[in-house]
Amino acid sequence: MIAGARLARPSERARGKRPLLFVHGIGSTAAIWDAQLEAFGDEYTCAAIELRGNGTQKPDPDPASITREGYAEDALAVADALRAERFILVGCSLGGVVAFELWRRAPQRIAGMLLLGSFARYPDGERYAEQSAAQVREIGNMRAFGELRAAKLGLPAERFRETVEQYGCKSVECFLAATKMTWTGDYLELLPTIDVPTLVAYGERDVVAPRALAEQIVAGIRGAQLVSIPNAGHVANADNPAEFNRVLRAFIEG
Repeated sequence: MIAGARLARPSERARGKRPLLFVHGIGSTAAIWDAQLEAFGDEYTCAAIELRGNGTQKPDPDPASITREGYAEDALAVADALRAERFILVGCSLGGVVAFELWRRAPQRIAGMLLLGSFARYPDGERYAEQSAAQVREIGNMRAFGELRAAKLGLPAERFRETVEQYGCKSVECFLAATKMTWTGDYLELLPTIDVPTLVAYGERDVVAPRALAEQIVAGIRGAQLVSIPNAGHVANADNPAEFNRVLRAFIEG
């Protein structure tokens, strides 16, 4: 077991293939990638990274350590523990932000990216982060905030419970720090420097990071491709895992 990650146990079929590193979004934990670890874990070395401050590792870190640079360090620490000199990064929402920060810091480590429900710069991100933080402070309880958030996303019953549980394991202080880090980055000028295969995906019902933000990323990265995940919202890998897995497999095998 590697600290800060959920791992699949690869077979000999994984030998010689690029490892897959999965990075969750702000409202999730590494468990959101369990369907992908199950689907790909026998063929690839797979790790779902647990970013600092997301509740499943106790005690919580100092909220001041929760930065985009710190998140990138978390990803690199897992890659180093796996002895993965280069890897394919699969990131959802905040996970895409982490991918951009990793590219800024260590582009030689990334062999390809699949960015899901993410953005290079969130529209009016400072205000969005402040509004989200104010709501969390007013409610004062992450489980109750998770219920409110999940209700707005219109999730099915099984996804509703999962989402609330993943919000509920986080502390208010760490979530507030993560909120600022998620929504206030600006990587638009970085996009033209990305020269590895990149697939940008979005859930067709995503109201948090809709198609326009995916298109903005594709416009900035030469050769990047765009794909929609049907019957899915912001966390399309969990909303429609069968279709997301098909898209991911086509990307990594192509």
